[in-house]
Amino acid sequence: MTTADYINSTIWMLFWLLFLFAMISPALNMRRLQAARLALIRALERKYNWRVITMIHREERVSFLGIPIRRYIDIDDSEEVLRAIRTTPPGMPIALILHTPGGLVLAASQIARALKRHNGKKIVIVPHYAMSGGTLIALAADEILMDPNAVLGPLDPQLAASPNGPVVPAPSIVRVAELKGKDASDNTLILADVARKAIEEMQEVIVELLEDKMGKEKAKEIAKLLTEGRWTHDYPITYEKAKEIGLPVKEGIPEEVYRLMELYPQSPHNRPGVEYLPQPLPAPRHQGTQRN
Repeated sequence: MTTADYINSTIWMLFWLLFLFAMISPALNMRRLQAARLALIRALERKYNWRVITMIHREERVSFLGIPIRRYIDIDDSEEVLRAIRTTPPGMPIALILHTPGGLVLAASQIARALKRHNGKKIVIVPHYAMSGGTLIALAADEILMDPNAVLGPLDPQLAASPNGPVVPAPSIVRVAELKGKDASDNTLILADVARKAIEEMQEVIVELLEDKMGKEKAKEIAKLLTEGRWTHDYPITYEKAKEIGLPVKEGIPEEVYRLMELYPQSPHNRPGVEYLPQPLPAPRHQGTQRN
């Protein structure tokens, strides 16, 4: 073998080793993060005597292709959470850590009802946000622990105006049909009928989740407030607003939950949108103490 052949062979070997490392590295990092998450969840369970379940949705990317996938509450989530609740011993408190933009009403209502039925204290922890279906699940809890800056969201159902059209709030569809009256098209009237049913069904679930904590009349009042379009669907219901409404919220969450959230990193982009030094900067020195 000539020197040139040896060099070419070495270059190709290095190339394939680097390629193999690039393929394996994400899987190894994911295993490392998963092991760290499970260790922290175990520590939380031992410290507080809870059964800890997490449902954390972030944007993910497919391998090295970088294709974004947005996560939301779906049937797979409901199957897993229901299994976790079912295998929790009766009487043991459940702490569900929620970080989600929402998702399917069917999946969220299944999780909420299963959590409600558990024979033991139910705690939902919201470190950042639990919107839409996430809020529905939170209503099943005896306590909703929120970071001071965390938010919940309204529960007005969202319906597709047409097969390929935008998703719009059910209360808005009902109002348009009422305003147009006899001049409304058949499609609008059909949509309005479905929208009314969707609102009533959502209110029924909310009352079911809340009435034992505050009475049926108060639960109905909150159900109407959250579903009848007083706010836009992404309106942030802060801790103060949730308390004013009458939801069973408490300010403050365990410090371990913040560390756990750090182990669910957002998929990296080419340029980070937020940057900061991880530790506080040292206090500036006074000019009088400076020396040359």
